[in-house]
Amino acid sequence: MTVTRILPGTAEGPVLSMAHGLSFWGGVDPATSRVIDAHHEAHDADLSGQVVLMPTSRGSCSGSGVILEMLLNRRAPAALIFSEPEDVATLGALIGAEMFGLSLPVLRADPADVARLSTAARLRITADAICGAGPDLPTADLLAAEIALSDTDRAMLRGDMGEAAAVSMRIILRMATLQGARDLIDVTRGHIDGCILANQANLIFAETMAERGARVAVPTTINAISIDREHWQSQGVPPGFGRQAARLADAYTAMGCRPSFTCAPYQLDDPPAPGEAIAWAESNAVVFANSVLAARTPKHPDYLDLCIAITGRAPRAGVYLDAARRARRVLEFDIPAGADPCIWPLIGYVAGLRAPDRIPLLTGLAALAPGPDDLKALCAAFGTTSAAPMLHVDGITPEAGDAAAPDSDRVAISCTDLAAAWQALNAGPEQVDLIAIGSPHASVTECQDLARLLRGQPVVAEVIVTAGRATIANLRTDGTLEMLAASGARVLPDLCWCSITEPVFPPAARTVMTNSGKYAHYGPGLSGRAMRFGSLADCARAALTGRAAQTLPGWLCPDERTAHA
Repeated sequence: MTVTRILPGTAEGPVLSMAHGLSFWGGVDPATSRVIDAHHEAHDADLSGQVVLMPTSRGSCSGSGVILEMLLNRRAPAALIFSEPEDVATLGALIGAEMFGLSLPVLRADPADVARLSTAARLRITADAICGAGPDLPTADLLAAEIALSDTDRAMLRGDMGEAAAVSMRIILRMATLQGARDLIDVTRGHIDGCILANQANLIFAETMAERGARVAVPTTINAISIDREHWQSQGVPPGFGRQAARLADAYTAMGCRPSFTCAPYQLDDPPAPGEAIAWAESNAVVFANSVLAARTPKHPDYLDLCIAITGRAPRAGVYLDAARRARRVLEFDIPAGADPCIWPLIGYVAGLRAPDRIPLLTGLAALAPGPDDLKALCAAFGTTSAAPMLHVDGITPEAGDAAAPDSDRVAISCTDLAAAWQALNAGPEQVDLIAIGSPHASVTECQDLARLLRGQPVVAEVIVTAGRATIANLRTDGTLEMLAASGARVLPDLCWCSITEPVFPPAARTVMTNSGKYAHYGPGLSGRAMRFGSLADCARAALTGRAAQTLPGWLCPDERTAHA
């Protein structure tokens, strides 16, 4: 078999093989290149200089920024070899080559060849082969298909509309070839994800594009950033970090983006309509937009989101197409009686683990009648453990009716699977120091429910809620903000739990409790703290007592469920 060269280059290094995909953002420290995902098989492995093999990446769209940062730090893997289609890490490597002249070979081989390559201690990638695992495997460049371009596309490519537009179009066309697109599609709006100062690469890329005259061509919102943009100076944020985070946010607003600073753009007053072709990054937002709103957007990697917003054009591929939105796996859930709302992030988390590389149809859930916040939690957790850009829920989501493709396989999900996920996300001790709500950003309803649960009583564990500016304005108007403050809870704008850093993140806190499956997974690697997970009501109880129950919830406990029956 011939291996496909996605991005060219030669390399040599020891082999690091992974059976499961890795989210580079939240899973790898770009400064050290070590795997920080405490739930991954490769935890604590050093990627620097390694020939890394895995099926595909998963999780966050921001992995492209981690790849670019490792390239800029000269701590990148020697090469990446995937056995399935992969966009996020590949885009980071493409930006490194296109804008900074840095090479990271990216290749795709079939699973059997990847399995053979994984047995080698060391691999060498030449201009036309992979050597070191028995007979050399020949490689060949990805064949560039003829992509139909409009007159405006050609003008941008020539540079008639400025350097930034030309660079953006070159990157889009390279990704179109990778994705097998034959033409480009107009998009109506964008959402920028690479605005968190998780690394210097994000700042370098944004300011470089701004200096090259970039301007967005479609309405474009901005994800949560790394600071409270208006108040960071009074919150003890180190001036150097605060100024750089502000520069990063300002670079995107200077390019014409709307300073929404939310990771839940679907909560704004103008969500996308069914069938609308948009260009969003941020994994939870992408999954929610496709699954719940029936809008259309692939999981665009960071940086590609800006390129598409600048040109208003995206490769017509992936879930922009009807056929790509079909489910290829049916997950049959056996739901226990009496489940509380934390079942939704557990369902999403397990669904992602069981469908890491394909869109699933979830069955057996309609009787639970989820609300918008339940679906938000479901989509965020699914986007953490799966590479797929959407899911379907039978009887709930708008495209679920005939979603399952004829060749879909079926997987049964038991209460035991949900209990195992609960235990994996609850590795921390009983004592809780900090309650983290708002990953993704908390809604008005969630904040109102939290205020009701706290009942004005003073909290023992610190409570911080992150929410969008529009949500906070509504909370101020209806009195909820005042009620939360009376209990000692803080509501912060602009940043979110996946971007918050000390000292806004309380340095003395050792154990964090959250109702977010997404943050319960990423939290240990991002914060270095132990995590507890539960429902919003569980979090409120822990806030008032400083303790979280270490036993399974009764509805997940076999003895309790038998007694109930």
